[in-house]
Amino acid sequence: MRYPRDLHGYGATTPDAVWPDGARIAVQFVVNYEEGGENCVLHGDPGSEAFLSEIVGAQAWSGQRHWNMESIYEYGARAGFWRLHRLLADRQVPVTVYGVATALKRSPAQVEAMQKAGWEIASHGLKWVEHKDMDPGEERKQIAEAVRLHEIVTGERPLGWYTGRCSANTVDLVTEEGGFAYVSDSYADDLPYWHEHGGRHQLVIPYTLDTNDMRFATAQGFNSGDQFFSYLKDTFDVLYAEGAGGAPKMMNIGLHCRLAGRPGRAAALARFIDYVKSHDKIWLARRIDIADHWAKAHPFQPNECRPSRLTEDEFVARFGGVFEHSDWIARRAFAEELGPANDTAIGLHAALAAVFREASDAKRLGVLNAHPDLAGKLAQAKRLTESSTSEQASAGLDALTDAERVRFTDLNSRYVKTFGFPFIIAVRGLTKDDILAAFERRIGNDRQTEFDTACRQVERIALLRLTDMLAA
Repeated sequence: MRYPRDLHGYGATTPDAVWPDGARIAVQFVVNYEEGGENCVLHGDPGSEAFLSEIVGAQAWSGQRHWNMESIYEYGARAGFWRLHRLLADRQVPVTVYGVATALKRSPAQVEAMQKAGWEIASHGLKWVEHKDMDPGEERKQIAEAVRLHEIVTGERPLGWYTGRCSANTVDLVTEEGGFAYVSDSYADDLPYWHEHGGRHQLVIPYTLDTNDMRFATAQGFNSGDQFFSYLKDTFDVLYAEGAGGAPKMMNIGLHCRLAGRPGRAAALARFIDYVKSHDKIWLARRIDIADHWAKAHPFQPNECRPSRLTEDEFVARFGGVFEHSDWIARRAFAEELGPANDTAIGLHAALAAVFREASDAKRLGVLNAHPDLAGKLAQAKRLTESSTSEQASAGLDALTDAERVRFTDLNSRYVKTFGFPFIIAVRGLTKDDILAAFERRIGNDRQTEFDTACRQVERIALLRLTDMLAA
């Protein structure tokens, strides 16, 4: 069973973003333009809007207009937008607008101002409504209609997409559509990444809900501009320091005309922009600029050989010998949950080792007995597996003196007679003397201790093999 979520991502070492001019951080401001596209009976919706306003905890009024809610949204279009526009334009800050298509249609003067300022206008969907329960077919139609209306209103097709109130299908549907440079319905990373679906690939530029003025309109959110500024500053400082250390990231700042467009909050935003611009090696960019850069610096790399993408037969053929002559471990691991987190040596080892650890003592004993003696008869007859041959040779066990061979033969015989399974040790990095010393030390263990030790060594051998196999 394939687990679709990717909980591994870039792992411990993130790629070098190589932002332009050696920037330590890419900073991106988003203005969400939703006013006129929100839930309202005037728009054919069943009730009023209840989300992201000064009325924290508001409930939708079924079949009624909510005058207070409507006027709060109207403030965003009438006053808040223009305050943000002046602030951002005066400070020469590049901006991406997430524009709800129906909201843009109702705001021609604001659209003209966005375009004159050189702002990117990405699509924020057809309407500012919930999509979580929407049928995929209906959501697909709404994406297409949003694109059509957006192009009519702005004169250009949107190259970016962010639904916001999305469904589990949104990113896949946008990927299927195939006409976007990026989609931002994700909060999963500090860097862009590639998403695959249905034979297509799509760049994802993650967004944020923490460095976002929406927290002025949620419980336990920002209560004052000082809190907003402080949180933005702390975020910037951490990411800027990481960039100085060789791991440049991206910072998103989400704004709403009816929220950050209020005077007390706009003041905090102005202070933060001035703080950011007081630093060198920063890249203020629109999201489309980031998308273009990432597609060139880190183009999509297909990899259909990832373990979690293989068929059962392919998986067993490739990894069935990781635990010596015990392909049942690979079969059981495949039948369990495999996902992107298992596409690394550590991740796949965890899946295989879990099967081994859960097996009965009898099954694990079978795995131990599948391993050859060190420098034993199979080695002399050149009948070891390719992995075992390479491993034993790395420790010089294929070039023993007569005296050393006699000593190994004696120890092998005594060990098997004592414990009922061969001596097993991960030989990589060890010398013949190291191995013989371990042999002499461990032969004095009780059987349970040695059984446990041998099992741990089997797991270590498996990890080393996987590390070699998945090095690329």
